Amino acid sequence: MKTSWKKTLAVGVVSALAVSSNVWAEKLPGEGVTVQPVQSTVAEETFQTLIVNRALEALGYEVKDTKEVDYNVGYTSIAKGDATFLAVGWFPLHGDKYTKAGGDEKFYRKGQYISGAAQGYLIDKKTAEQYGITNIGQLNDPKIAKLFDADGDGKADLTGCNPGWGCEMVIEEQLTAFKLRDTVSHNQGNYAAIIADTISRYKNGEPVLYFTWTPYWVSGVLVPNKDVVWLEVPFSALPGERKGVDTTLPNGKNYGFEMNAMNIIANKAFAEQNPAAAKLFEIIKLNINDVSAQNMMMSNGKNSTADIESHVNGWIKANQAQFDAWVAEAKKAAL
Repeated sequence: MKTSWKKTLAVGVVSALAVSSNVWAEKLPGEGVTVQPVQSTVAEETFQTLIVNRALEALGYEVKDTKEVDYNVGYTSIAKGDATFLAVGWFPLHGDKYTKAGGDEKFYRKGQYISGAAQGYLIDKKTAEQYGITNIGQLNDPKIAKLFDADGDGKADLTGCNPGWGCEMVIEEQLTAFKLRDTVSHNQGNYAAIIADTISRYKNGEPVLYFTWTPYWVSGVLVPNKDVVWLEVPFSALPGERKGVDTTLPNGKNYGFEMNAMNIIANKAFAEQNPAAAKLFEIIKLNINDVSAQNMMMSNGKNSTADIESHVNGWIKANQAQFDAWVAEAKKAAL
């Protein structure tokens, strides 16, 4: 009877250790930790943010609903620890915002989430070819500028960049540098509404002048080199800490903006305390063409919360092996 009792005890201890071991093995690095994502008010950045959110959830983090804020507020909130991360930090475009909010002392920024993002000025191809327009500097000629006058004031109407996005500071710098203040109006406000009006004017056969970026749906509607053409700039002219930076691309073209990457910007203290999340932020990648394709679906009416969730689900399913590999590598960082 004594031997039997010892055997039972031994088996029980081994079983308990096995159960304990399994529980420990299944414990995820993010368990018990809450994450607060933020993004800009640009709805087309929701897709990118949700993919990161899903990966964090796979690591065990409790991810709150994403808050929409102005970029400046986003950087400040992350620096203070009121928010955890921004999935779409544009660099080098947001360099000044990053520095002013605390720079490397406050933020964790490693890896490029999305690379190869272009920005610049475009006009319709018909007008470009008819008048030989290849450079935005040509618009300091009132006769050329008047071709793009949509409101009858004699000045070219440039569909520009929303205040707070960062691109508006570049445009404002260049309007002065290229001596375009007297001939070009920088139209700002609700970009989606202004660009919709621009597209309508193009479809009516009118000349158009606008700023845009990739990845975004606009270049799927007004296709560069087919419907529209990129304009070069007379010379490089950037504001703030990027003064003096050459914006000439490797192909010799100068569209006035540096090529950008989208970085995940996280609170530094959070990243130090959560190596799994930090590793995920460093290694996760999203193809720019996938973003453009999803943005185009949104522009075609598939833009509800449920639609975007469906797009995220579809993307993860199509890239499941890679998604799982990122999560697995992030888990290892926590060991």
